Amino acid sequence: MKRKSLSVKKRTLNFYLTKLKDPQLKKLYEVFSKNLASLELSNKKIMIGVSGGSDSLSVLFFSQCYALEHKVKLYPVIIDHKLRNESTDEAKNLKQKLKKNFKINCKILSKNIIKIDKNIQSYARNLRYDLFLNECNKNDINHLLLGHHKDDLIENFFIRFLRGSGLKGLVSFDKKVSNYNGIKIIRPFLSISKKELNNINKKTFGFFVNDPTNNNDKFLRSRVRKLIKNLNKEGLNFNKFYLTLKNLSKSDEVIEFFVKKNVFENSKYFQKEKKTILKKSFFNNPEEIVLRSFSQVIQHIGKQRHYPRGKKVVRHIDSLKSSKKNAKLTLSGCIIEKINDSVIIYPEKR
Repeated sequence: MKRKSLSVKKRTLNFYLTKLKDPQLKKLYEVFSKNLASLELSNKKIMIGVSGGSDSLSVLFFSQCYALEHKVKLYPVIIDHKLRNESTDEAKNLKQKLKKNFKINCKILSKNIIKIDKNIQSYARNLRYDLFLNECNKNDINHLLLGHHKDDLIENFFIRFLRGSGLKGLVSFDKKVSNYNGIKIIRPFLSISKKELNNINKKTFGFFVNDPTNNNDKFLRSRVRKLIKNLNKEGLNFNKFYLTLKNLSKSDEVIEFFVKKNVFENSKYFQKEKKTILKKSFFNNPEEIVLRSFSQVIQHIGKQRHYPRGKKVVRHIDSLKSSKKNAKLTLSGCIIEKINDSVIIYPEKR
């Protein structure tokens, strides 16, 4: 290795080691490091989602520390949604700043622009995860680190509550590690506030990119954020909120236990034909158990990213249970046939 390269590497190492002398940073890094060590990284590769906010930059800083200590290869990526005229320049500026000042090479991921008139944030979220997933698959990466924090946890709860989500939807964000199409998504800062992450950011990289959509009342998340600020003034306490969320999560775990039991005992999957047969007893369970079990089977057979819409699933289940004749329905890329007392589910021809 050239002397200049060794010098740059040494300066980079000194930058992170010096920063970690700060008691607050050292304490948080120990928690961060312990969480990652428990994942048993099989191929020593981690992708980092870098938005430029103080949350994602905090994840990037601690990931750099972890990579230097454990010889892990990092893949920092910046998503350019191309939904605002300025987004491409912002992504390029962020990439340039991280490379010039901190010797961090980020890759910008984007997709051809399409016109979006509604559900913009939902589209942006789906686009992000699609781009993350494709890039992970290209590079044989099984772990993706994101900067979600406890403020996001509260916001997502209220957003889903306002949209009428069931128990599963309300608690689905309350996991530091979740699975997305075979990729493990790690959210190491779900117990850390945005304010704390801002403080970390000031002590480390010393800059962040402000997303102008954060204060745009056009978006539900921005309106919910303001609602939460008002609720904080009325005494909303995160510890009490988190306790409630944990209690709801325990109830959800009980339901999931019986969902797995129902699918295991009352359905059979045939690999060669790519079909599942449901026994009559599959539907002899409480409504929520049947709803989730049926949705799970549909998602598996139809190879869908998300569960099918709840209302549609309920209508189909009601039709299957009430019909005394053979019936044929379609849902989420699946054909559902009722033949006598059994239900056969198989993929639609594509």
